[in-house]
Amino acid sequence: MSLRRRLAEHVNGYLTRELPVARAPLCDFEKLRFEIRQADVLLLEGRTRVSEVIKLITQSPWTHSALYVGRLADMDDPALRERVRAHHQGAAEDQLIIEALIGRGTVVTPLERYRGEHLRICRPRGLSRTDSQTVIARVAACLGVAYDLRQLLDLGRFLFPWTVLPRRWRSSLFEHNIGEPTRTVCSTLLVDAFSAVNFPVLPVVRSGADGRVRLYPRNSRLFTPSDFDYSPYFDIIKYPYVAFDEGALYRRLPWEHGTVCNDDDEPVALPAPVAPPRNG
Repeated sequence: MSLRRRLAEHVNGYLTRELPVARAPLCDFEKLRFEIRQADVLLLEGRTRVSEVIKLITQSPWTHSALYVGRLADMDDPALRERVRAHHQGAAEDQLIIEALIGRGTVVTPLERYRGEHLRICRPRGLSRTDSQTVIARVAACLGVAYDLRQLLDLGRFLFPWTVLPRRWRSSLFEHNIGEPTRTVCSTLLVDAFSAVNFPVLPVVRSGADGRVRLYPRNSRLFTPSDFDYSPYFDIIKYPYVAFDEGALYRRLPWEHGTVCNDDDEPVALPAPVAPPRNG
């Protein structure tokens, strides 16, 4: 193995090593896996070092996005089923997602892998079944494609104020290899797939002199996972670990009164309230 490859694997291992879970789950995984549908976008709050970088760049907890493709039997096209099957070593009944991962590229992953993580569903509003199958097929066509770490670094430079960085450090997203088919990142992978059926994520909206509103596609290399959360064309679906479904049931949540937590630290007792002074 060459020195360059060993160095790359070492860097990938350092960036993608998961830190331990620091809190109780925020998501009811069992309910989520029952309710999720094909072509739903799954957002994840990652626990790797590179996830912390993405949080800093995007100012959002969502650091990764994946497309839910369902079970093999859910896929209408036999050729699509065979392509996904070729990249999946588990059981045919597994619920599957397709995602782009640093160090691994675009892969098929069982949904079960993310049990215990903070997850959110972003559902494309009104997407037809035919188009959902097309979106899945477009993402599946990228299986085996490498992850573009340089695009992630370019995105970080692009999002910094131009007055802060020297010109030679500024983003080159629009200068080289635009639309390069051999590499991708998680959010770009999904945006390109939805664009194939003209489903908007965050288009640029312009009103012309004639009063007509026009939509322009945004460069897919500029998207981050949080854009699916922000998009008005995706419904946000949450399954909290401790939930209530009817009015005023939040009053029955198992609060521990008299204590407070600082983020994920252990709870500490609140100081006793000071009685107001008496007059006279």
